[in-house]
Amino acid sequence: MEYIPVRVSDIIRQVNRDLYLPAIQRELVWKTDKIERLFDSIMGDFPIGSFLFWKLEEKNKDEWPIYEYIRDFDEASPHNPLANMAGINRDIRLVLDGQQRITALFIGLRGSYTYFYYRWLKTKLYLNLLKIPVLDDENPEELTYEFAFRESDQPSGALQKLWYPVGHILDFQDAEDAKSDMKKQLTLLSEDQQDNANRLVGRLHSRIHTNLVGNYYEERSQDYDKVLQIFVRANAGGQPLEYSDLLLATATAKWETLDARSEIHDFTDALNETGTGFKFGKDFVLKACLYLCESLPIQYKVKNFSRKNLLTIEANWGAIKEALATTVRLISRFGFHSKNVVAPLALLPVAFYLLRRGNRNFDTSSKAEDAEAQVAIRKWFVFSTLKNAFGGSSDTTLTRLRELLKGCGPATPFPADELYKSLEIESSLNDDEIEHILEFKYQGRYTNLVLSLLYPDRDWKDAVFHEDHIFPKSEFKIRSLKRRGYDDTRIKNYMSHFDTLQNLQLLTDSENISKSATPFDDWIQSRDPEFRARHRIPDMQDYGFDHFEEFSVARKDQIIEVLKSLS
Repeated sequence: MEYIPVRVSDIIRQVNRDLYLPAIQRELVWKTDKIERLFDSIMGDFPIGSFLFWKLEEKNKDEWPIYEYIRDFDEASPHNPLANMAGINRDIRLVLDGQQRITALFIGLRGSYTYFYYRWLKTKLYLNLLKIPVLDDENPEELTYEFAFRESDQPSGALQKLWYPVGHILDFQDAEDAKSDMKKQLTLLSEDQQDNANRLVGRLHSRIHTNLVGNYYEERSQDYDKVLQIFVRANAGGQPLEYSDLLLATATAKWETLDARSEIHDFTDALNETGTGFKFGKDFVLKACLYLCESLPIQYKVKNFSRKNLLTIEANWGAIKEALATTVRLISRFGFHSKNVVAPLALLPVAFYLLRRGNRNFDTSSKAEDAEAQVAIRKWFVFSTLKNAFGGSSDTTLTRLRELLKGCGPATPFPADELYKSLEIESSLNDDEIEHILEFKYQGRYTNLVLSLLYPDRDWKDAVFHEDHIFPKSEFKIRSLKRRGYDDTRIKNYMSHFDTLQNLQLLTDSENISKSATPFDDWIQSRDPEFRARHRIPDMQDYGFDHFEEFSVARKDQIIEVLKSLS
């Protein structure tokens, strides 16, 4: 294996001219701090690792989908654009290992990074020329130089700083020209500051234009399967790859009429924008592609994404999207969202049932038979999730359920009883299960899901709900409880229940903000009887903090009543 040394400027000149990305690669996942650290390493003469390129011969460049590097990264639209290979009559190189580093270099020197922090910020990379570099031997993780993504070079804060746009260094072939360009800006500085600034400009120039910061190896095989294996091995020690990254690349290469990458990216984004938002990944959508094509195996294996199977998925893509979108719209109506869909795989049997049913408007239908099926689906989804039915051998479970659902047609009621039996779970919660549920704590894995069950008639559309402590969390401090004169037993009881379901409710974001840490006995006076009934607030003579134990027991009874009524 021959490794060829390379400069940063060599890499930048080749990006989107000779260097491109294969569909195998994911989008940029580095945040600004990691890019800043990379430039700090370059300035500090630390090696930035080797790169692995795949030389794709000109005759084969139209066989594989090829993507450009992102120059101006935007968190709201992170997908790489498809490269236009028309008119490129030469071999090119695709990056198999080093994409994140090269993208970081390209953005830092040629582009920008837009991200949200209270508001959308479009930033570029700058270097503070007044920072005196000091290597901290005691803490090697401490950065030596001060690189920062900023909206402008204007100083902020009390300390004097001179922000130099890092990409400006590419405009000069000679370091002395780069220093000369800065003379006017340095005139008001002290001699020591001028010397420091000139040293940093010179050092930056040499590290970008002169120093060999890394090396690359070029793979020349034109065998895609071999290249895929090389890619997997090269990335095994880096940021973990999802199967979806590899399988999506394979699909993109083998679909005949559609661009699988853009189709699946766009559809995943659309699913996640449903209702108040979800967090489905590409892996979920690809898994659904296998599951909803009833003749295909559902395991995540490269061999299952053969050309024949991928063409089957492509032929059924419209129906797959329709079934999944209808399913997600339906559960959104039920009050589900990113925080309480904790077992997404449980949605696949529902989507398969809706696919067999063939009614694209099922989620909004008010027909008696559809309404009955909707109720059964909600209950089944809740129980299968709470009972962790998909926590073990999920592929075996899913395959078994798909076989059961294959007999469904347009008028078939949702076969909940058969599905419960297949999962070996009951269609109700027993006393032990309820006691376990009552121990769920604030923002636990299943807490939001259980809280949503307390509001069967709530209109969830387009509203954001927060988990809220009914008696404010700020009041439950051992020191404060002792000042109230409570004994150890009472303090233990207060502390063991304040963070559980008995003291939690779902409020809209505006309600939660207005409530803040207001004592409950004051705040509840402003709520009407309907509010109390909706939130399962027990009737009591006094809602003062001294009566929390009484409240906790009474509300526990109300929650138990609701959970038993789900049977």
